[in-house]
Amino acid sequence: MKDDNSKINVTMFKSAFSKIKFMPEEGMKVLVTGHVSVYEKTGMYQFYIDHMEPDGVGQLYEAYEQLKNKLAKEGLFEGIHKKSLPMYPKKIAVVTSQSGAVIKDMITTVRRRFPIAQIVLFPAAVQGENAAAEIAHQIRRVNEIGGFDTLIIGRGGGSIEDLWPFNEEIVARAIYDSEVPVISSVGHETDTTIADLVSDQRAATPTAAAELAVPVLSDVLLDLKTKQTRIYNAMDNLLARSRSEYDRVMNSYVFNQPERLYESYVQQLDTLNTKLSTSMKDLINHYHNQLQGESEQLKLSSPVHKISGMQNQVNYYLASIKKSVQGIVDGKRNQLSSNASALDHLSPLRLMSSGYSMVTDSSGRMVKSIKDLKKNEQIDVQFSDGSAKATVDRTESKGDNK
Repeated sequence: MKDDNSKINVTMFKSAFSKIKFMPEEGMKVLVTGHVSVYEKTGMYQFYIDHMEPDGVGQLYEAYEQLKNKLAKEGLFEGIHKKSLPMYPKKIAVVTSQSGAVIKDMITTVRRRFPIAQIVLFPAAVQGENAAAEIAHQIRRVNEIGGFDTLIIGRGGGSIEDLWPFNEEIVARAIYDSEVPVISSVGHETDTTIADLVSDQRAATPTAAAELAVPVLSDVLLDLKTKQTRIYNAMDNLLARSRSEYDRVMNSYVFNQPERLYESYVQQLDTLNTKLSTSMKDLINHYHNQLQGESEQLKLSSPVHKISGMQNQVNYYLASIKKSVQGIVDGKRNQLSSNASALDHLSPLRLMSSGYSMVTDSSGRMVKSIKDLKKNEQIDVQFSDGSAKATVDRTESKGDNK
């Protein structure tokens, strides 16, 4: 808390805070009572609050305005949520004090106006600390039991403290959640509680609430009698008109000379049959001529001749391809024969058939010089008709004996 010149830390325990009726907000001026003590852990002074109320405005009024604004923002007061009261209720639930004058006034009013309706009392305290919880509980009981057409909650006038249970959020939400239409009758006409704002209908007094809940039976009976007379008159008029229409129909030629009803239709049917036959013939001839014309056109554009010409062209191309391929094959064959002959002239086998031979050493390499041979080395001598193995005893170079 702070003022223009100083500030102090404050603490308010849950037990004390639960007793205040409004929600403290930043910047709000408040009047508090309590005591100052030292918080030992930090060595700082702080103020312990025992009681708090708004400065200049009663805390109940402040709490009323806070809850009213909160529920208004949530839409609990909007007309779209209001339910219509039944016109002819059979069973009415009343949540109020069992010993107060409210229930007596309601019973008297209902019995006088609409005695066929049943009133069931759900007793609850209507002032005091536990009143709000009892009222909300009984509202929920009415809905749980079911079978009620209307629910009336209320009490007589009093101070704002006396009416405060009907300004509690628990009661407002129980009314809003009720499936049974609720009539609120709390205090006098000048008193407006949160319950009045949430309810489906508000009555200025408990008697007015009972009058809202039920009609006057004598008026209902008179209205029923009037409607019955109107129904009888309407039925008489309807029967008279129907009888007149029946007589007119029975006297018409349809029933006296029924053949006249279909004579014109028979003639019209013959005419239509003739037209249909003629139209079908014309249509068939038209499509027949169209078919013949399209057949001739199809013959002229037939692909048979074109296919025959293309077949001749394909045969010509095939003969040309065969001739070209045969020429290529003959040329390649002659070239192959020439190359084979040239290779034959160069083949060592041809030379060996004339008495020459080919010598390879033990590793299979061709011996081209006497220098490639060593004494006692194994060599292979290849002839045109076979081979022989030999061992080198000695070698001779030109001009040298070894």
